Amino acid sequence: MNNVSRYWMLIIPLFLLGSPTLQAYPIDGYEDTGIRRIEGVRMVEEGIIPGSKQPPGATLPTEKVDLRLLDRPDMNLPEPDPAFTKQVLNLLGDHASQYGIAVLDLSDPDKPRYAEYRGDHRQNVGSVGKLVAALGLFQALADTWPDDIGKRRDILKNTVVTADEFSHRDHHKIKIFDVENKKLTRRTMKDGDQGSLWEYLDWTLSVSSNSAASMLMRDAMLLRHYGKDYPVSNTEAERFFEETPGKELTALFQETFFDPITRNGLDIENLRQGSFLTREGKNKVNGGGNSYGTARELMLFVLRMEQGRLVDEFSSRQIKRLMYMTERRIRYASSPALKDAAVYFKSGSLYSCKEEEGFECGAYMGNVRNYMNSVAIVEYPPGEGRLFYISTLISNVLRKNSAVDHQTMGTRIHRLIEKAHPVPEPEPAAANPVSAK
Repeated sequence: MNNVSRYWMLIIPLFLLGSPTLQAYPIDGYEDTGIRRIEGVRMVEEGIIPGSKQPPGATLPTEKVDLRLLDRPDMNLPEPDPAFTKQVLNLLGDHASQYGIAVLDLSDPDKPRYAEYRGDHRQNVGSVGKLVAALGLFQALADTWPDDIGKRRDILKNTVVTADEFSHRDHHKIKIFDVENKKLTRRTMKDGDQGSLWEYLDWTLSVSSNSAASMLMRDAMLLRHYGKDYPVSNTEAERFFEETPGKELTALFQETFFDPITRNGLDIENLRQGSFLTREGKNKVNGGGNSYGTARELMLFVLRMEQGRLVDEFSSRQIKRLMYMTERRIRYASSPALKDAAVYFKSGSLYSCKEEEGFECGAYMGNVRNYMNSVAIVEYPPGEGRLFYISTLISNVLRKNSAVDHQTMGTRIHRLIEKAHPVPEPEPAAANPVSAK
């Protein structure tokens, strides 16, 4: 056995592409979406059933979770501000060369400030790529029913998706709430599990389920192929993927998930989800490309969303609501400084280890690769947004707990934004004039 073979046999693959603790979509959204899990969260919040309540920044009603740059559709990323970039770079310390970072301060939208360092550095962004999967579905919906938002809502809420081989396999646990019996089940997805498209979107982005993401991608491809004849039966879906030649499936995959990137003004060379998220999904469909992202392109993705330019205003708004965090926060979003803020978030990690004397591999502490990626929108106070900024970070700091590193960056960036926009001093009360006697 040569040294290269021996080296790779020592690699311990540890793929953590999300977290089972995230929650998304505003908790009053059950009536509109039919997402059962968020009805359970609402019942906990109102004391109907026991459970952990939400942090202060996570209780906005749906109408308050909205796009903030609709009146600025022509805004583009400003040139990096040298002074602001230096401030952000100083926050990275000795590990700056292992980061790609972009921060867009929109607290004063008339004077946006942009900082960027290694913004074009490209790496696999893990579960952040699930945002691209969601974009593919919303693009297919809009292309099929461009002038009928009601029909799109109907498809999202009432299409029943049944888990099949595309969901094999995943360690992330989904949350299934029995609304009638007020009972929550938390487990990995099984064949035969059913949920609406809305629920598969929620499982994809809230608990970062790879199984749910692959089922969502399967149905996005079916929608792209069948158009207004979607949804199709499980039998027809199975027949389609079994009988369609591999090259045609690859072309359909790329039409579904690559084309929306370029059509929405983004660069496919800097942001791409190139495959399904499960092993069996990859076996059934060759996406034909690698998966990656950069801090700059992820920033553009979020900026386009805030402008209502990801597909259209309806689609952008729904993607943002799916990113709204309404329970325990992790990684960048777990910063104590963000406790009272509204946070819209997606993260993804990918790490692996080899044997190394004196080093013990742990979660998010790989010594071969240790990718951590965070996308965050922060609004403070919630519903008002005196502070409003976007951060995108990708890092590969070996042997360090990258989840803690991103949490620390969340605090440091927030303090930097706070310092730039101090709370205005209240105006002194006018003195009462004293009448002369």
